[in-house]
Amino acid sequence: MPALLSYLTAEIRHRWKAVRDTKDGGYSTEAVLVTALLVVLAIAVIAIIATKVTGKANSINLG
Repeated sequence: MPALLSYLTAEIRHRWKAVRDTKDGGYSTEAVLVTALLVVLAIAVIAIIATKVTGKANSINLG
């Protein structure tokens, strides 16, 4: 069992070092966050426009 634990510890350290050494490791996270922010802003703009259009349509006097 101790041999297995030491192997797993060494493997985790090796993989962690490989992840930290990559230059673009944080890019994907940053891209996801920026994309999510843009999606939220787009949904907010659509909601505002829909509210204004609905309000204007309801104010039209048809009779």
